[in-house]
This record gives sequence, C-alpha cells and structure tokens, in this order.
Amino acid sequence: MMKRIALFGLCFACCVGLLAGCACSQTAPGQSAAPRVTPLASTSAEQGAKTAEFKLPDALEAREGQAPLVKVYVLEEEKVVDMDLEEYLQGVLAGELKNDWPMEALKAQAILARSFALKFIADKGGSKYEGAHLSTDIEEAQAYDASGINERIVQAIEETRGEVLSYDGEPIYAWFHSHSGGTTALAKEGLGYEKDEPPYTKIVSVTESGAAEPDAREWQASFTLAEMQKALDAYGGGQAENLAVGQWSDSGRALTFTAGGGEIPAPAFRLELGGTKLRSTKIKTIAVQDGKIVISGVGYGHGVGMSQWGAYAMAEEGMKAEEIVQYFFKDVELVKAW
Repeated sequence: MMKRIALFGLCFACCVGLLAGCACSQTAPGQSAAPRVTPLASTSAEQGAKTAEFKLPDALEAREGQAPLVKVYVLEEEKVVDMDLEEYLQGVLAGELKNDWPMEALKAQAILARSFALKFIADKGGSKYEGAHLSTDIEEAQAYDASGINERIVQAIEETRGEVLSYDGEPIYAWFHSHSGGTTALAKEGLGYEKDEPPYTKIVSVTESGAAEPDAREWQASFTLAEMQKALDAYGGGQAENLAVGQWSDSGRALTFTAGGGEIPAPAFRLELGGTKLRSTKIKTIAVQDGKIVISGVGYGHGVGMSQWGAYAMAEEGMKAEEIVQYFFKDVELVKAW
C-alpha cells in the first residue's frame, strides 16, 4: 500500500532544514466575533484578488486591536505556555531564517509565518499536543528558536504586526522553501497536495541570492542499493538499479519516480529517502556508480510558495516585504488582522 504523508509535516520537513540549522476547527468557549479588517494599501488590485472580510480561526478569541492569545506546547519544556501570537512568531522567525538576513526578507518571512500559523489552527483546530493551538515541534509545524531572537527579529515582527496573506477572507497556506533552483512549483507537484490546487499558488522564475550555500544551489546525493531498495519496497517495489524519473512536472521537477514496480509520488519518496539528503525533486541525473545510486539536482525544499533565498535577493535589490510575498502568490490580499 502506498504511504501517505500528512500535509503540514510534509511541508515543513521540506523547507526549513537548511536555515533552521537546517485540518478541522473548533469554537473556543466565550468566542467573540472576529474583527473586521481591510486590505492594506499595498495589495495589488490588478491581480484580481477578491476582497472579503478576514476571519480569525474559530479556535482563537479576537482581542480588539491586539493579537490573539495562543497556547503553545514548548517541546523542550514539555508544557503548554500562553503566548501572544506575535511573541510566538518571534521564535518562529528566528528558527526559520538567520537573524542577520536583509530586513525585508525577514519581514516577508514574518508575514508568511503568521499566515501559516493561522491556517494551521483554522484547518487542524489545534496541535497534536493536548491543550495547545501550536507547538515548537518542527515535525508538526514551524521551526522555533527562542535563542535566535534579537533586535532585528523583533523589528521584523513589529513592522509586520497583524499582517496576513488572505484569499477570500481566510489565511492561506503560506508555503515557503529554502531555494527554488530557479523555478517555484505548484502544490500538487511540489508537495503532492491531494486536494484541488489552491487558487493562489503559481509557478514563477526566481533569481536566487549568490549568498546561498553551494549545496542549496546544486547538490549530489548517493544511496546504497540496500537503502534505495528499502525505500522502494515501502512504495510498492521495483529494482533500485532501475530508478528513473517517471513523469516531469510543469516546473521541471520529478512528479513521479519509477523503478519497474509502478509509479511513485516524488514528493513523498523524497522524504522517505531523507529531505535533507535528496534536497529537492528538481533532478538533473540519476546514475548507478560503484554499487550506489547517485542523484544530482538543484534547489532545496519542495519549491512551493516563497523561496527564502529568492526573498534574500529581492530584499537586497530594494523590494519591500509586501512586494516579495505577492510575487510568489497570486490573487491574495495582504490584510491587517489586528
């Protein structure tokens, strides 16, 4: 039987490894009405974004002019802690990017982290950890590193306070990854997303920063025949020596692999082999060398949404955070949620 990977785990396992040292809702007791918010002036009208009243997830209680309070399970302390959502996001931003990055890239990441946290709560209702909305567990949600918080991290969060990417009044899956390899991907091809393709994802060309680590730009991974065979057996079999790309996606990524035993979904197979080893599905070559399967490729992560190294380059070129995030998503509104 083919394995299936949970969406949120798949997303973050694919995208945060390099830089980090690297779905139902419920109504909370006493829930008050969600605040009315309006799009920020920077929203690009020509994109055809649909204006709608933004609504907080049912599990959160609105606080007039303030960020909602969230219960966060802190993995290291093994307990649930009450936090202002903006306070939680400081640790997320420090976990996702290095705190010396260009300010507008940090701010772009802050907007996406805030949007993704709200979408996580809206879709899942809360964390897998009892009594929590969110957690610091990277395998469940976003990276988190309180030790990396500095003045620049705090500034990036404060200067984007309450800013959320929205589609039709709801937060979006604000996906991001380390390095696109030159082209971003749709959710179905990059993540193996099983629902209809979200209306706000798109394929765009990206000029990544030259400051990116060499193995984010281009990489090579080798697997013993036994390692590859074990992974193949988890997905219906085939012969390791026969591994090849089955279908290619519109963004130039492997959509499926084949080894003579049927087609295997490339995004999930990548994680089976190790997302920090098989760094992307943007494959260049597959060869058998000295008894090993050697795969080369470009980019790092699933490729959906914002490229972090692309955002770095855009920020250095003078683009603002709002422009950066809207480059990677279509028909979205940037709203001020609180």
